[in-house]
Amino acid sequence: MEISVDAVVAMAPDEASVKAARGLVSPGKWPLLGVDEEAVWGACQGSGSKPYQVKIERAGLVCSCSCPSRKIPCKHALALLLLLTQHPDLFTAPRPEWLEEWLDARRQRAAKQEARKESANTRAKASSGSDGKREQTRLLRMQDGLEELERWMGDQIRQGLSQLSEQYDVWDKLAARMVDAQAQGMAAQLRSLGKVGSGNAEQAGLLLGRLGRLQLMADAFRNRGRLSLPEQEDVRAALGFAPGKDEVMAGPDRVEDIWQVFGVTFAEEEKLWRRRVWLYGRESGRMALLLDFSHGNRQFERVFSPGESLHMVLAFYPGAAPLRAVSCGDIESAASDEQMVFPADCSFGAALERMARLRAANPWQEPLPLVFDGARLCRRGEDWMLLTDAGQGLSLDMTDAEAWELLAESGGQRLFVCGEWEDERLKIAGAFVRPAEEGGKA
Repeated sequence: MEISVDAVVAMAPDEASVKAARGLVSPGKWPLLGVDEEAVWGACQGSGSKPYQVKIERAGLVCSCSCPSRKIPCKHALALLLLLTQHPDLFTAPRPEWLEEWLDARRQRAAKQEARKESANTRAKASSGSDGKREQTRLLRMQDGLEELERWMGDQIRQGLSQLSEQYDVWDKLAARMVDAQAQGMAAQLRSLGKVGSGNAEQAGLLLGRLGRLQLMADAFRNRGRLSLPEQEDVRAALGFAPGKDEVMAGPDRVEDIWQVFGVTFAEEEKLWRRRVWLYGRESGRMALLLDFSHGNRQFERVFSPGESLHMVLAFYPGAAPLRAVSCGDIESAASDEQMVFPADCSFGAALERMARLRAANPWQEPLPLVFDGARLCRRGEDWMLLTDAGQGLSLDMTDAEAWELLAESGGQRLFVCGEWEDERLKIAGAFVRPAEEGGKA
């Protein structure tokens, strides 16, 4: 790929990076410079004793630097390319070992991605034969099961929901029927309904809303041929047809970014631990959800901590409003002294609008992320709540011990909150005191 000044400037994340890079375009700051057909490399002397190692793959101008900057590309990578356009004769150093290691790692990742794509293509071809027939049989079974569920829900609405109070076996039997119909996603939702109850008006309202979403799912499945492809993917995923990780990683929706961990939650049910990691892309501005499971104990391959920043490539599951994702390749720490980046509009009203758009695009995504600023933790009676700047009170799914700990760490200051909204309650996944208010994690 030809490298020009205009091309380098176009790569920059902002004007400040271009200005900073121009200040580094001085041969005296670079004790090592090299270039060949595959890569450009250099060592830039910074404020520390060890120069920063700057590496650029010419195919696609993929940049990497050992500096702590979270910007992609950083000022050192931009400066190296600008220096190459002005003084190509200075780039004579042989390849250092650290460059070879980086290029080898990229080749290995590329080979794995290509293997995944080939595997996905092979499976797609196979599905046109016997696999396709099996899927058609499964779809017919699901249709029969959903029609039976619709009849049952109609009967309950006519008879009244109060009769379902504390009848947990009813939901278990319905869930078992959905498993027989190969609709595992519907079965999981039915099991969760047993925890909602219907003994009072609030519980009955929640139950009615959840049943309404199940009816909407049955309607969507029946009319799936009239839906867009992303909407069809949402229906399939809600019913238990989610694509495998290899297929997702071979898909087109991939984002490389510095991903900030906004929050982490855990839950356990029948010896199966579930972890949700909520991420926010510094450059892309996208929210992402990593969903992992561990059997028997709460041990996962990698630990994610609210407040840390990670350089990752995420592949998103297909859908009308993609949220769930899977990490592709290596995860590199991107910690630095820079402050965290938050969404441009963090008001509670804007957060509700974002959540409403997600709900409208995919009614079966549970829970939904609610990310907003200006919340204070308070106690009303025996319950803990978040009080927004506008005066709204949000009920919290939180123990006394968790609430007192957060109150002590935050010192009662206003918080930026990343939470999971489900059944009219918020579960806090991460909370931070904003930098303007003596910043830091709470």
